[in-house]
Amino acid sequence: MEYLIMVVANLLIGGMIGLTGIAGFLLPMLYSGFMGMPSAQGLALSFCAFLISGILGAYNYYRARSLDLRLALFISLGSFAGAIAGVNLNLLIEEGIVKKILYLVVLLSGISILIRKENKEEKEDGKKRQMPSAFWVGFGFVTGLICSLSGAGGPVLVMPLLVVFGVPVKTAVGIALFDSIFIAIPSCIGYASQSDPDVLMVLLPVTLISHAAGVWIGSRNTSFLRPDILKKGVAVFSVVIAVVKLITG
Repeated sequence: MEYLIMVVANLLIGGMIGLTGIAGFLLPMLYSGFMGMPSAQGLALSFCAFLISGILGAYNYYRARSLDLRLALFISLGSFAGAIAGVNLNLLIEEGIVKKILYLVVLLSGISILIRKENKEEKEDGKKRQMPSAFWVGFGFVTGLICSLSGAGGPVLVMPLLVVFGVPVKTAVGIALFDSIFIAIPSCIGYASQSDPDVLMVLLPVTLISHAAGVWIGSRNTSFLRPDILKKGVAVFSVVIAVVKLITG
Protein backbone atom coordinates (compact mmCIF):
# COMPACT_ATOMS: atom_id res chain seq x y z
CA MET A 1 0.00 0.00 0.00
CA GLU A 2 2.87 2.37 0.80
CA TYR A 3 4.31 1.94 -2.68
CA LEU A 4 0.91 2.41 -4.32
CA ILE A 5 0.38 5.68 -2.45
CA MET A 6 3.81 6.89 -3.53
CA VAL A 7 3.22 5.97 -7.19
CA VAL A 8 -0.22 7.61 -7.43
CA ALA A 9 0.87 10.72 -5.52
CA ASN A 10 3.98 11.21 -7.64
CA LEU A 11 2.04 10.75 -10.87
CA LEU A 12 -0.52 13.38 -9.86
CA ILE A 13 1.91 15.84 -8.29
CA GLY A 14 4.36 15.38 -11.15
CA GLY A 15 1.60 16.12 -13.65
CA MET A 16 0.70 19.32 -11.80
CA ILE A 17 4.35 20.38 -11.73
CA GLY A 18 4.65 19.77 -15.46
CA LEU A 19 1.57 21.88 -16.18
CA THR A 20 2.00 24.77 -13.75
CA GLY A 21 5.44 24.42 -12.18
CA ILE A 22 3.99 24.19 -8.68
CA ALA A 23 2.68 21.49 -6.32
CA GLY A 24 6.04 19.96 -5.41
CA PHE A 25 5.67 21.14 -1.83
CA LEU A 26 2.96 18.48 -1.46
CA LEU A 27 5.59 15.71 -1.56
CA PRO A 28 7.39 16.48 1.73
CA MET A 29 3.95 16.99 3.30
CA LEU A 30 2.96 13.52 2.04
CA TYR A 31 6.14 11.78 3.15
CA SER A 32 6.74 13.40 6.54
CA GLY A 33 3.13 14.17 7.42
CA PHE A 34 0.83 11.51 6.01
CA MET A 35 3.33 8.64 5.78
CA GLY A 36 5.25 9.53 8.94
CA MET A 37 8.77 9.37 7.47
CA PRO A 38 11.69 11.11 9.22
CA SER A 39 12.00 14.70 8.02
CA ALA A 40 15.42 14.26 6.39
CA GLN A 41 14.30 11.13 4.52
CA GLY A 42 11.11 12.80 3.27
CA LEU A 43 13.06 15.84 2.10
CA ALA A 44 15.71 13.67 0.40
CA LEU A 45 13.04 11.77 -1.57
CA SER A 46 11.24 15.01 -2.42
CA PHE A 47 14.29 16.88 -3.70
CA CYS A 48 15.44 13.89 -5.75
CA ALA A 49 12.01 13.98 -7.39
CA PHE A 50 12.32 17.75 -7.88
CA LEU A 51 15.64 17.18 -9.65
CA ILE A 52 13.94 14.86 -12.13
CA SER A 53 10.92 17.15 -12.59
CA GLY A 54 13.22 20.13 -13.11
CA ILE A 55 15.26 18.40 -15.81
CA LEU A 56 12.31 16.92 -17.72
CA GLY A 57 10.04 19.93 -17.33
CA ALA A 58 12.69 22.50 -18.24
CA TYR A 59 13.67 20.46 -21.30
CA ASN A 60 10.10 20.38 -22.60
CA TYR A 61 9.57 24.08 -21.92
CA TYR A 62 12.86 24.86 -23.70
CA ARG A 63 11.73 22.84 -26.72
CA ALA A 64 8.46 24.77 -26.67
CA ARG A 65 10.46 28.05 -26.58
CA SER A 66 8.97 28.92 -23.19
CA LEU A 67 12.26 29.14 -21.30
CA ASP A 68 14.31 32.33 -21.00
CA LEU A 69 17.65 30.58 -20.51
CA ARG A 70 19.67 33.73 -19.75
CA LEU A 71 17.35 34.84 -16.96
CA ALA A 72 17.09 31.25 -15.67
CA LEU A 73 20.88 30.99 -15.38
CA PHE A 74 21.19 34.18 -13.32
CA ILE A 75 18.44 33.03 -10.95
CA SER A 76 19.84 29.50 -10.73
CA LEU A 77 23.31 30.78 -9.87
CA GLY A 78 21.89 32.46 -6.79
CA SER A 79 19.59 29.53 -6.00
CA PHE A 80 22.46 27.04 -5.91
CA ALA A 81 24.27 29.07 -3.27
CA GLY A 82 21.01 29.73 -1.42
CA ALA A 83 20.14 26.03 -1.37
CA ILE A 84 23.48 25.16 0.22
CA ALA A 85 22.84 27.75 2.92
CA GLY A 86 19.26 26.51 3.36
CA VAL A 87 20.24 22.90 3.97
CA ASN A 88 22.74 23.98 6.63
CA LEU A 89 20.23 26.32 8.27
CA ASN A 90 17.65 23.53 8.41
CA LEU A 91 19.27 22.24 11.58
CA LEU A 92 19.33 25.66 13.24
CA ILE A 93 15.94 27.32 12.56
CA GLU A 94 12.57 26.04 13.70
CA GLU A 95 10.82 24.51 10.71
CA GLY A 96 7.44 26.00 11.62
CA ILE A 97 8.76 29.56 11.36
CA VAL A 98 10.22 28.94 7.91
CA LYS A 99 6.97 27.36 6.71
CA LYS A 100 4.98 30.40 7.82
CA ILE A 101 7.33 32.76 6.00
CA LEU A 102 7.14 30.64 2.85
CA TYR A 103 3.36 30.44 2.71
CA LEU A 104 2.95 34.12 3.56
CA VAL A 105 5.11 34.98 0.55
CA VAL A 106 3.15 32.51 -1.61
CA LEU A 107 -0.13 34.05 -0.42
CA LEU A 108 0.99 37.59 -1.25
CA SER A 109 2.33 36.48 -4.62
CA GLY A 110 -0.93 34.77 -5.55
CA ILE A 111 -2.99 37.79 -4.53
CA SER A 112 -0.71 40.08 -6.53
CA ILE A 113 -1.23 37.95 -9.65
CA LEU A 114 -5.00 38.03 -9.23
CA ILE A 115 -5.31 41.79 -8.69
CA ARG A 116 -2.53 42.94 -11.01
CA LYS A 117 -3.85 44.58 -14.17
CA GLU A 118 -1.92 43.97 -17.36
CA ASN A 119 -1.58 46.70 -19.92
CA LYS A 120 -1.87 46.06 -23.63
CA GLU A 121 1.87 45.82 -24.21
CA GLU A 122 2.26 43.15 -21.52
CA LYS A 123 -0.56 41.09 -22.99
CA GLU A 124 0.88 41.22 -26.48
CA ASP A 125 4.61 40.98 -25.81
CA GLY A 126 4.82 39.47 -22.33
CA LYS A 127 8.02 41.40 -21.63
CA LYS A 128 9.45 41.13 -18.15
CA ARG A 129 10.36 44.19 -16.17
CA GLN A 130 13.96 45.22 -16.67
CA MET A 131 15.99 44.33 -13.61
CA PRO A 132 19.80 44.22 -13.24
CA SER A 133 21.48 40.83 -13.28
CA ALA A 134 22.53 41.20 -9.64
CA PHE A 135 18.87 41.51 -8.65
CA TRP A 136 18.04 38.13 -10.23
CA VAL A 137 21.05 36.46 -8.59
CA GLY A 138 19.91 37.83 -5.22
CA PHE A 139 16.35 36.78 -6.00
CA GLY A 140 17.60 33.26 -6.67
CA PHE A 141 19.63 33.16 -3.47
CA VAL A 142 16.72 34.16 -1.24
CA THR A 143 14.17 31.88 -2.89
CA GLY A 144 16.64 29.00 -3.05
CA LEU A 145 17.43 29.36 0.65
CA ILE A 146 13.76 29.39 1.68
CA CYS A 147 12.79 26.51 -0.60
CA SER A 148 15.65 24.19 0.35
CA LEU A 149 15.15 25.00 4.01
CA SER A 150 11.40 24.36 3.98
CA GLY A 151 11.16 21.55 1.40
CA ALA A 152 9.07 23.57 -1.03
CA GLY A 153 11.15 22.60 -4.03
CA GLY A 154 11.24 25.97 -5.77
CA PRO A 155 8.49 26.62 -8.34
CA VAL A 156 5.73 27.21 -5.77
CA LEU A 157 7.62 30.32 -4.64
CA VAL A 158 9.62 31.27 -7.73
CA MET A 159 6.88 30.96 -10.35
CA PRO A 160 4.29 33.34 -8.79
CA LEU A 161 6.99 35.90 -7.96
CA LEU A 162 8.30 35.86 -11.54
CA VAL A 163 4.79 36.53 -12.82
CA VAL A 164 4.53 39.46 -10.40
CA PHE A 165 7.75 40.84 -11.93
CA GLY A 166 6.18 40.68 -15.38
CA VAL A 167 7.51 37.37 -16.72
CA PRO A 168 4.93 35.60 -18.96
CA VAL A 169 3.30 32.73 -17.13
CA LYS A 170 4.56 29.87 -19.31
CA THR A 171 8.08 31.34 -19.32
CA ALA A 172 7.88 31.69 -15.55
CA VAL A 173 6.98 28.01 -15.23
CA GLY A 174 9.91 27.01 -17.45
CA ILE A 175 12.36 29.18 -15.50
CA ALA A 176 11.04 27.89 -12.17
CA LEU A 177 11.49 24.28 -13.31
CA PHE A 178 15.03 24.99 -14.55
CA ASP A 179 15.83 26.78 -11.29
CA SER A 180 14.53 23.84 -9.23
CA ILE A 181 17.38 21.71 -10.62
CA PHE A 182 19.93 23.93 -8.89
CA ILE A 183 17.95 23.98 -5.66
CA ALA A 184 17.55 20.20 -5.73
CA ILE A 185 21.19 19.21 -6.27
CA PRO A 186 22.65 20.47 -2.95
CA SER A 187 19.39 19.64 -1.16
CA CYS A 188 19.45 16.02 -2.37
CA ILE A 189 23.04 15.59 -1.22
CA GLY A 190 22.52 17.34 2.11
CA TYR A 191 19.32 15.57 3.17
CA ALA A 192 20.35 12.17 1.80
CA SER A 193 23.48 12.31 3.96
CA GLN A 194 21.19 12.56 7.01
CA SER A 195 19.00 9.60 5.93
CA ASP A 196 19.17 5.80 6.03
CA PRO A 197 20.82 4.86 2.69
CA ASP A 198 19.27 1.38 2.63
CA VAL A 199 15.74 2.80 2.84
CA LEU A 200 16.48 5.45 0.20
CA MET A 201 17.80 2.88 -2.25
CA VAL A 202 14.49 0.99 -2.05
CA LEU A 203 12.15 3.99 -2.21
CA LEU A 204 14.01 6.19 -4.69
CA PRO A 205 13.25 4.16 -7.86
CA VAL A 206 9.52 4.12 -7.03
CA THR A 207 9.51 7.88 -6.48
CA LEU A 208 11.65 8.87 -9.46
CA ILE A 209 9.99 6.69 -12.13
CA SER A 210 6.41 7.65 -11.23
CA HIS A 211 7.28 11.30 -10.71
CA ALA A 212 9.14 11.48 -14.03
CA ALA A 213 6.14 9.99 -15.86
CA GLY A 214 3.77 12.56 -14.34
CA VAL A 215 6.02 15.52 -15.14
CA TRP A 216 6.61 14.36 -18.70
CA ILE A 217 2.89 14.01 -19.40
CA GLY A 218 2.07 17.35 -17.79
CA SER A 219 4.82 19.40 -19.44
CA ARG A 220 4.06 17.92 -22.89
CA ASN A 221 0.46 19.13 -22.76
CA THR A 222 0.85 22.80 -21.75
CA SER A 223 -0.22 23.97 -25.22
CA PHE A 224 -3.79 22.95 -24.42
CA LEU A 225 -4.03 25.61 -21.68
CA ARG A 226 -4.50 29.33 -22.32
CA PRO A 227 -1.86 31.45 -20.49
CA ASP A 228 -4.46 33.65 -18.77
CA ILE A 229 -6.38 30.64 -17.46
CA LEU A 230 -3.14 29.00 -16.34
CA LYS A 231 -2.07 32.20 -14.57
CA LYS A 232 -5.36 32.54 -12.69
CA GLY A 233 -5.35 28.87 -11.81
CA VAL A 234 -1.83 29.09 -10.38
CA ALA A 235 -2.75 32.20 -8.40
CA VAL A 236 -5.91 30.67 -6.92
CA PHE A 237 -4.09 27.43 -6.10
CA SER A 238 -1.28 29.35 -4.40
CA VAL A 239 -3.67 31.46 -2.33
CA VAL A 240 -5.78 28.49 -1.23
CA ILE A 241 -2.81 26.35 -0.21
CA ALA A 242 -1.12 29.27 1.57
CA VAL A 243 -4.28 30.14 3.55
CA VAL A 244 -4.85 26.50 4.53
CA LYS A 245 -1.25 26.06 5.67
CA LEU A 246 -1.17 29.35 7.58
CA ILE A 247 -4.37 28.41 9.42
CA THR A 248 -3.54 24.77 10.12
CA GLY A 249 0.18 25.28 10.70
